[in-house]
Amino acid sequence: MNQFSEMIWHRLTGLMPGELTQGELGWLFSPHSHLSLLARRRAILIVNRVRLFAFLFAVLTPIWSVVDFVVFPFPLWGQLALMRFAACAAFASLLFYYRSNGDLFNAYRAIALLFAIPTVFYVASHTLLTSYQLTGMSAAIGAGYAFLPFVLLAGLAVFPLAIVESFIIASPILICQTVSGYLRWTVMDWPTFAGAFWLLVLITGVASLAGICQLAFMIALVRQAIRDPLTNAFSRSSGAEIMDLHFTIAQRNKEPFAVAFLDLDHFKRINDQFGHEAGDRALIAMTESVTQHMRHGDVLVRWGGEEFLLIMPRTMLDQAATAIERLRKAGFGERPEGGPVTASIGIAEWGADQAADWKQLVEIADQRMYAAKQGGRDRVVGGEPCLVSAVGA
Repeated sequence: MNQFSEMIWHRLTGLMPGELTQGELGWLFSPHSHLSLLARRRAILIVNRVRLFAFLFAVLTPIWSVVDFVVFPFPLWGQLALMRFAACAAFASLLFYYRSNGDLFNAYRAIALLFAIPTVFYVASHTLLTSYQLTGMSAAIGAGYAFLPFVLLAGLAVFPLAIVESFIIASPILICQTVSGYLRWTVMDWPTFAGAFWLLVLITGVASLAGICQLAFMIALVRQAIRDPLTNAFSRSSGAEIMDLHFTIAQRNKEPFAVAFLDLDHFKRINDQFGHEAGDRALIAMTESVTQHMRHGDVLVRWGGEEFLLIMPRTMLDQAATAIERLRKAGFGERPEGGPVTASIGIAEWGADQAADWKQLVEIADQRMYAAKQGGRDRVVGGEPCLVSAVGA
C-alpha cells in the first residue's frame, strides 16, 4: 500500500513539480486539514470572486432583455423581463451587501447564494418558455436559456476549491438535470439529453481541475508567505495573525489560551565562534525537534533571531508547563562545541494573566522569559499556578 501511494505521489508531483509537499497533497481533496491562515485567505478570495461574478451577472442579465424584446411576443418578453430584473436585484444585493469575515462557511454561503439565483431563474424561465409554441429565431433564442447550467458549472473554474467542495457545489445542478430528464421520460430525445449531460459532466471536470490548480498555487504561495524560509516555522507576521485569530476565539468562547516565549541560551556564542552557518543549523535542529514533539494543534512561530513563540490554543498554564517540560526532555538539539542546546522559556495564559489582547499576552510571556534568563537560564517561568522549572527539574 505504501509503495502504491508513493507511486501515485511521484506521478502527481511530476504533473505539478515543486508546487506542493507530500503533506499538502491531501489538501487538494478536502479542506478539512487546511491551515487556519490558508482557510482565512481562501475564504476572503472566494467571497471576492463571488462578488465579481455577481457584478458580471448584475450587468449582463438585464441587458439581454433587449434581445428578448426583439424576438419574443410581448407577454412572454414582459414576464422574462420581470424575472431578469428580479435576478439583477438579487445579484446587486449580493455584490453590495455581502462581505467576507474570513470564515469558510461564510464563503460557502456566498457561493450557494450566487448559484441559487441563476438556478431559480433557470427553472422559472424554462417553465415559462415551455408553455409557448416558439418557432424560428424565437425558438433558437429560447433554446439558449437551456445553456445556463453549463455557464454555472463553468463558473466553478474561478474559485480555488478542493475536489470535495467542487463535487458538493456541482451535485445539485447535475441532480436537477437528471430529475428533469426523468420527468420528461416519455417525450425525451435521449441521444440529445445524454450528449448534453455528458457535456455538463465534462465541463464540471474541467472547471474542478482549474479550481484544484488554483488551490495548489494558492497553497504554495501561502506557504512561502507564512513560513520562515530557514526553519520552516511560521513567520512573525503570520504568527501575529494566528495569535489574533486564536485570542479572539478564546475570548469569545471563554476558553484558555496559552503562549510560551522561547529564547535559545548563549546563541550568540555559536555565531561568533563557529559562524552563522552553524547557527543556522542549530536553529533548524531546534525547530525540527520542537515540531516533532509538540502537541497536535500547537503552532511554532519564529519571532525573531533565536526567539520563538509556541502558540497553545485551549491550554491552561499547568497544561502548558507540562507540554513545555516534554519538549525540554526531548531536547532542542546539540551545540557545535558539544552539549545540548537549552532555552529560557516564559509562559502566559490570557485568562490567568488577565491579558487585554494578544500583544499583552506575548509581552507577559516575554517578561517571564527574561526572568528565566536572569534566574540562570535553561528554565521555565510562568505565573501562578504555573511552576518555575530549573535544570534537572
